Amino acid sequence: MKRFFFHDPYLLIYGFVIVFFGSYGQTFYIALFNEDIRNFYNLTDGQFGFVYALATLVSSFLFINFAKLIDKIELRIYSTLIIIGLALACIGFNFIFDNIIHLFIILFLLRFFGQGAMTHAGSTSMARYFSLDRGKAISVATLGGMLGIMLIPKLVVSLQTFLDFKSIWFYSALSLLLLIPLVSILLFDQKKRDLTLLKKIKNQKVHKHWTITQILTDRIFFIYFPLALSSPFIGTGLIFHQIFIFDSKGWSIEMLGDGYLIFGLCSIFGLIIGGPLIDKINTKRAIPFVLVPLLISVFILFFFNSYFAFVIYMSLFGFNLGLSAPFMGSLWAEIYGVKSIGTAKALLHGVGVFASALSPVIFGYAIDWGFGIVAIFLISSIMIIVSAVLPIVYKHE
Repeated sequence: MKRFFFHDPYLLIYGFVIVFFGSYGQTFYIALFNEDIRNFYNLTDGQFGFVYALATLVSSFLFINFAKLIDKIELRIYSTLIIIGLALACIGFNFIFDNIIHLFIILFLLRFFGQGAMTHAGSTSMARYFSLDRGKAISVATLGGMLGIMLIPKLVVSLQTFLDFKSIWFYSALSLLLLIPLVSILLFDQKKRDLTLLKKIKNQKVHKHWTITQILTDRIFFIYFPLALSSPFIGTGLIFHQIFIFDSKGWSIEMLGDGYLIFGLCSIFGLIIGGPLIDKINTKRAIPFVLVPLLISVFILFFFNSYFAFVIYMSLFGFNLGLSAPFMGSLWAEIYGVKSIGTAKALLHGVGVFASALSPVIFGYAIDWGFGIVAIFLISSIMIIVSAVLPIVYKHE
C-alpha cells in the first residue's frame, strides 16, 4: 500500500480534488438550491424537473464527443478548460436573469463540466496512469466525490443562514478558480508522465486507438454494457422516488438523514474493499457478481419493512456504489486499453446519464399506474440478473 501512495502521489491528489470539486455539477448540490431557483423563476417542481432533465440529456449527448479530447491533449490543459467551464456555470447564478433559457444554459454547463467532465477526468486519469494499482487509484478519485456528498451539503446549509444562494454560487466559482493553480502544480510533470506511459504500452496490442464507431461495432462492448448501465439506472430511480418508497414501507422521513449517513459510510467501505480487490483478480471474470449487493438490497426493499431492513437496504445500496466504481473503471481499461479509455468512458458516461434520466420517468409511471414497489423490484432485479448472465454466457468469446 505504501508503494501505491508514493508511486505518483500528485496524480492521486489530482484525481481526488477534481472529482470532489465536480460536486458543484452533481444533482445533490444543485438540489440544495431547488427552492431558491424555483422561486426566482416562478417554476413548479415539475417544470424545474423538466428543464433539469432536458439540460442533463443534452449535456450527456454532447459530452461523448468532447470527452475524447482527454485522449488527445495534455491533461493539465484539459483540466484547466473544464474547471473554467464549471466556474462560468457557477458564476452564472450570481448574474442570474429571469429567463428560462438562461437557466437551461447554466444547468447545461453545470451538468456538462461538473457531473460530466470533472468526474470523467478524475476516473479516466486514474485508470490510464495506474496500471498495477488501477482499482485503488480509481477508488481514491471516487472517494473525492463521496466525501463531497457527505461534507458539502452541511457546509452549504451553514452558509445559507447568512448568505443568499447567489453569493454561495459566487464563492463556489471562486473556489474553482483557486483550484486551477493547484492542478497546474499537481500536473507540473505531465509531459514526462505521458512519455513514460507511451514507452510502456508502445508494443501492446490492446492499447491501440479505438474510435466511438469501432467500440459500438464491438460485440464485447454490448456484453458488458448492461452491467455499466444497471447501477446508474436503478440507483437514480431509487433515490429520485425515495419519498414514495419511504411512505410505502412505513419509514419516517426522519430516517432519511440517518440513511444517507449509512449510505455514505458504506460506499466508502465498498471503495476500500473494491479498489485493492480489483488489482488482485481478473476483472472480466469477477464483474458479473459486482451488482450482487444491489440485487440483495432490492430484494430486502421488496420483502421487508422493519427498521433493521431499512439499515441493511441503505448499507448494501451504498456498498454497491463504492464497490462497483473501481470495477467498472478498470473493466474498460482492460478491454480497450489506456490510449482510448477516455473515449470508451465518455461513451459509457453519456449513455449512463441518459439511463439515469430515464429511470425516474419509468419508475414514476409505474407508480402512477399503481404498480409501485412491485414494479421497481421486478424492473431492477431482472435488469441486474440479465446484466450478470451476459458476460458469463459469452465469457469465451
